[in-house]
Amino acid sequence: MIPVIIGISSGLFVILIIALLKQLDKPIVYGLILSGIGFLYVGFTWSDITALIITCAQAVFFLFIACYGIKKSLYILGAGYFLHGIWDLLYNLFPASSLIPPHYDLFCLSIDFTIGAYLLLIRYRKVKVSFIL
Repeated sequence: MIPVIIGISSGLFVILIIALLKQLDKPIVYGLILSGIGFLYVGFTWSDITALIITCAQAVFFLFIACYGIKKSLYILGAGYFLHGIWDLLYNLFPASSLIPPHYDLFCLSIDFTIGAYLLLIRYRKVKVSFIL
């Protein structure tokens, strides 16, 4: 439970810092974070070739989602965060899952879902407000 609490708190902290830095282009920052979290797995799995290939493929996949989301929509970025959270859980099914630090899956899942939910919420609010106007 502690990794989830730390993950949610960290996600909220990231959202707060990005919100306070008003001059930042928020889609680019959230896209950079999404692409970066995919590459964390590569750093954990460099000692196992099979795991390294799998994690490199997922890192490139999330890089493409981030690039596409930056250009198109916060919905895509939010979906990318949710997909990465699902990846965190599914990675436990791989034989090399012991290469990942303990409880990293729950920690990362909770950050991903927190940021993803925030992105979907702010995108939904923008659509709802513009729809009313």
